[in-house]
Amino acid sequence: MSTHTNYRAREVISIHVGQAGVQIGNACWELYCLEHGIQPDGMMPNDESIGYEDDSFNTFFSETAAGKHVPRAIMIDLEPTPVDEIRTGTYRHLFHPEQLLTGKEDAANNYARGHYTIGKEIIDVCMDRVRKLAENCRGLQGFLVFHSFGGGTGSGFTALLMERLSIEKRANLLSAFIRRLKFPPLSWSPTTAS
Repeated sequence: MSTHTNYRAREVISIHVGQAGVQIGNACWELYCLEHGIQPDGMMPNDESIGYEDDSFNTFFSETAAGKHVPRAIMIDLEPTPVDEIRTGTYRHLFHPEQLLTGKEDAANNYARGHYTIGKEIIDVCMDRVRKLAENCRGLQGFLVFHSFGGGTGSGFTALLMERLSIEKRANLLSAFIRRLKFPPLSWSPTTAS
């Protein structure tokens, strides 16, 4: 595991939804890996030998006990083909299999199918995965959601997901995150400035 842990953890969870979100995510994670010297299998050569002096990559990656760097990300599509491209592609060993979520059929570019019918079949599993990622963060800053505004999954399922995230937030999904926020003490003075 990394020896550079004297920073304040600032983690972000990326959620890639639908064909557009998943394809953008695939390209983003390839670039994140290249930027930080992380190999397609999640391994990183010795930090000191390649000149890395900080752990800024930990914003987007978590590190396993074996030293593998895993994206703090979830890929979701109601239709399996885009996610299957990741499962069989160059970066197939980068992602934990539980982070690659698919349904059995697409939403046929129909918002209502993504939000109300097909999306309802996978939303609970997605929320469980988001919960697990959030619980493993020490300083969760928020979410980056990649999706299209068209299509049934990109629009309809993303709306359902955001609705559920909002409900979960109120029901303590991010309570640990909120408790970690440090606000300056409020002071009140009965005098007014003139």
